[in-house]
Order: sequence, then C-alpha cells, then structure tokens
Amino acid sequence: MRTAQQILADATVIAVVGASRDPHKAAHTIPLQMLRHGWRIIPVNPFVDEVLGVPAVPTLADIGEPIDLVNVFRPARDAVEVVRQAVAVKAPAVWLQSGIVSAEARRIAEEAGLDYVEDRCLAVERALGQLTRRA
Repeated sequence: MRTAQQILADATVIAVVGASRDPHKAAHTIPLQMLRHGWRIIPVNPFVDEVLGVPAVPTLADIGEPIDLVNVFRPARDAVEVVRQAVAVKAPAVWLQSGIVSAEARRIAEEAGLDYVEDRCLAVERALGQLTRRA
C-alpha cells in the first residue's frame, strides 16, 4: 500500500465526493487548495451543477475518465457505499477526510487492492509534503 504522500504525488485527477459550493466548508476549501496546486478535481455531488467552476457529476460512475484518487467528504456511514463505487470504477485509491473512519470501508478497499487513507486531511498532507502538480 502506498503512503498518503505517494498517493498524492502519483495523483493527477481527484474525484471529490461531497464537494460543496459553501466557501465555509472544508468540502469547498480543500478542493480549492488542490486546484491551486495543480491537481484536477471532479466534484461528485448530485445536488449541484458545479463547484469551483468545475461541472459536477452525480456519482463516481458518471465520470467518463480514469480517476487517480477518490476524496470523500461524506459521513462515515456513507463511506462504505462510496468505496464500493470507487472499486466499481477502478479507482486506485480512496481518501476519507479528517474525522471520517470506517472499518468496513477499509476492509472493502483493501480486499479490492485499493490504497486507503482515512481520518487525514488531503490539504494538510499536501502542505506537509510540499507537493504540487504545477511545473
């Protein structure tokens, strides 16, 4: 299994499940930071048309391209279904944001061979590793 830093270093396209238009929520500010540092994000939210100027899709299955990482901003009770969807679309890694922990989601991801991170902030890990996708 890759480390959190390796997952980020290898990723280019991040699907953000639960991305928000509310600038006061982490599900908005963290994807914004990733965009600013050169990653592509695809907001996954069935209730909005766009987030941060990027068209949103209702589910992971609606993304018509390979995904490098699924970043989850949903309650832990939803994580199991999100991980099942990540497995179905062949995403190589799933990352549950700070405060989100699910033993069942971890088991499903590991059994499917996905890299898995939980209860950690994507933007904090990016900053700690001084990672960027910009040339």
